[in-house]
Amino acid sequence: MTIRLYDQDARLLDFTATVRACRQTDGGYRVALDRTAFFPEGGGQGADHGTLGGVRVLDVHDADGEVWHWTDGPLEAGMQVQGHVDGARRLSMMQQHSGEHIFSGLVHKLYGYDNVGFHIGSEAVTMDFNGPLSQEDVQRVETLANEAVWANLPVQITHPSPQEREHMAYRSKKALTGDVRIVQIPGVDTCACCGTHVGQTGSVGQIKVIGMQKYKSGVRISILCGVRALAQENAVQRQVHRAAVVLSARQEEVADAVDRLLAERDALRARCDALGMQVFSLMAGQEEGHSIRVVACAALPASQARKAAGQLCIGARMGLVLVPREEGWSFACSSQTEDVRPATRALCEAFGGRGGGPQDMTQGVLGKADVEAIRAALEKA
Repeated sequence: MTIRLYDQDARLLDFTATVRACRQTDGGYRVALDRTAFFPEGGGQGADHGTLGGVRVLDVHDADGEVWHWTDGPLEAGMQVQGHVDGARRLSMMQQHSGEHIFSGLVHKLYGYDNVGFHIGSEAVTMDFNGPLSQEDVQRVETLANEAVWANLPVQITHPSPQEREHMAYRSKKALTGDVRIVQIPGVDTCACCGTHVGQTGSVGQIKVIGMQKYKSGVRISILCGVRALAQENAVQRQVHRAAVVLSARQEEVADAVDRLLAERDALRARCDALGMQVFSLMAGQEEGHSIRVVACAALPASQARKAAGQLCIGARMGLVLVPREEGWSFACSSQTEDVRPATRALCEAFGGRGGGPQDMTQGVLGKADVEAIRAALEKA
């Protein structure tokens, strides 16, 4: 079985090992060593990456006590190789995992909920708790979690005996037997865990909640820690700065500036809709006397086409409103006296469109076509 050097020292990045086996797989090779510092994917934590004897380690998995390294090149059994773990990825994984322990431990301590699901994803670290938390609860835990980081508490790794565990309170998702690895942060958390962790909580850097949503009977919390939290905050800061420049506002006033801008937009949209309907009414007046009325109005918002068609058909057999779009027309067809669905199908077949609705009002889109050609097709339908 592989000797797991990362279990002895999570800071170890460079090591020497002997290749025990190398097997070709689809798209690469998998290599077993007599010992390794590469952490295999498990317990919600992703695998380490790096290099091994000059080839890249792309993934690492555990199978029946053997740690298998997925590589992009072969290594000869019996040869001695130098391994190097990607330090930036390892540090990030340790920060995320230790931060999750701090947060989950505090939720358990304060509210009695268990973390029933944990994953270090590419976007965030997610934790699923089996009980509800309010926004105020989550903010409280975030504050206390960062206070634990600032206290620079030791992160202690132990392998207590079964007898010692009988008198130990610790978090675990399932009953455990045999050798159990316990990660303890004094006053914050005690949890069974196989992952890599920082030596002191101060190395987590910071813990930032970035999302919260209802999940089953509980809640899913998303966090980022350390280098990933800083990167996310910098990205948000850049966006806020850009918005502040565009809005000619101070950064702390961006939300108020956006509210004002949206209010102005809504007022302008209402005026535009009203003007569009006025233009449409003038054009509709030219259709009086026709039993089939067709109005193509670029000034009319597409959202108002249904209302306009309802007005256009008054006193006529049928009214068709056309609003230009990038590739043809949006339409609304209405009648007070007959079923407009057959006419709608005929138009869609003739001009490559689609649409539907109840018998007195249909809506859809048509391909590019001359307005008079559409009128002629409607009159024949």
